[in-house]
Amino acid sequence: MAKEKMVESITSMDEDFAKWYTDICKKAELVEYTSVKGCMVIRPYGYAIWENIQHILDGLFKETGHENVCMPMFIPESLLQKEKDHVEGFAPEVAWVTHGGAEKLEERLCVRPTSETLFCEHYANIVHSYRDLPKLYNQWVSVVRWEKTTRPFLRSREFLWQEGHTIHATAEQAVEETEKMLNIYAEFCEKYLCMPVIKGRKTESDKFAGAVSTYAIEALMHDGKALQAGTSHYFGDGFAKAFEILYTDKENKKVYPHQTSWGVSTRLIGGIIMTHGDNNGLVLPPAVAPIQAVIVPIQQFKEGVLDKANEVAAELKAAGIRVKVDDSDNSPGWKFAEYEMKGVPVRIEIGPKDIEKNECVIVKRNNREKSFVSLDGIADSVKASLESVASDLYNSALENRERRTYSCTSIDEINKALEQGDGFIKAMWCGKEECEDKVKELTGAGSRCIPFDQENISDKCVCCGEPAVKMVYWGKAY
Repeated sequence: MAKEKMVESITSMDEDFAKWYTDICKKAELVEYTSVKGCMVIRPYGYAIWENIQHILDGLFKETGHENVCMPMFIPESLLQKEKDHVEGFAPEVAWVTHGGAEKLEERLCVRPTSETLFCEHYANIVHSYRDLPKLYNQWVSVVRWEKTTRPFLRSREFLWQEGHTIHATAEQAVEETEKMLNIYAEFCEKYLCMPVIKGRKTESDKFAGAVSTYAIEALMHDGKALQAGTSHYFGDGFAKAFEILYTDKENKKVYPHQTSWGVSTRLIGGIIMTHGDNNGLVLPPAVAPIQAVIVPIQQFKEGVLDKANEVAAELKAAGIRVKVDDSDNSPGWKFAEYEMKGVPVRIEIGPKDIEKNECVIVKRNNREKSFVSLDGIADSVKASLESVASDLYNSALENRERRTYSCTSIDEINKALEQGDGFIKAMWCGKEECEDKVKELTGAGSRCIPFDQENISDKCVCCGEPAVKMVYWGKAY
């Protein structure tokens, strides 16, 4: 009965997807709300997922020559004002500090929504010669954006992220960096989060404030809505000019460098929930699961059961698997439901009869597939099960995306497609912003990206019928 009660405590995703999502965030003990609206406590289990994301990404960044730094939390208003498009883009979301103690500050300080201006100020002080380039920096920090509508992980007023900031001698090097980092994000999402993504460029109206071009990876969630999972921006020399960053090149001429920035955030945890979760709770990709395998002893009061469970755990731990033995006095049924809720990829059941046969039961979280395996070579069996879970999760998410992707040649076709359920729309576009806006107005689906892998759906714009220049992915988004 404990298991049934646990399952019933989550709203069905078909009944209310938003409620299902927040139920999982709370009941899987990922977050707790606070007295500051829109800010969340990331609880130990949720933070452990973020730590695993951070650990993997940090390694990928360092492999490509990036170094970690840490910039201040506060930005003077005069510094933020230096790049016109940038400040206009962030102005509605900025939180301001006006007092230090009881004294009013001479100049307001912005609580960083992003750190381009701080990096630019720093570059102006340290970049003088071509020998000083490139600088390949990254930082792991929190940022503040005063969002009106908030939801745990997906959109909060303070969130954790990494923001990479690099500066290069040439445009070619900076563009190469922008694309390289987008590819790292795509590889990370697909290989480690089992989340297929579309890589592409944002339209002019949707690019980052102050950027020449913005690239993004877009994922499709269970409910057919898109999630922007990561972005990478090429700035050209616009910021360098605004902040008077000049260096002496090999010909002894003073020239402006070219910059990039790129980032992903705790929003990825929301993406994991909405890509893989089910009506029993979380389903975690093995690479980022805090517990990859949980051992549930059956009839643990009997002699030798806990000893064998701990022996198996030690073997798995030695093989690099994150494992937990639950030797609490809760019933096995309660434990099954608890670790299903928490999305642990593999459950191992071991009891007196199993020990007699020198075997155990392995259950995969994603499909509850049960197998009896020998305790000899158990680490290899568990690793194989974890690889199987990862492959199943990716293929299931890819199947969901393909099933929910529609090719359309008219506004009517888009609306008919979306009547079947939200998803990605592939349609041609003339390049005009008014058509981009009109598509969203008439269908609710906005432009997500101009994919690098182009297809010719037709020769005409889906909106105005004039000659098309690009195929665009459209969709409703978080």
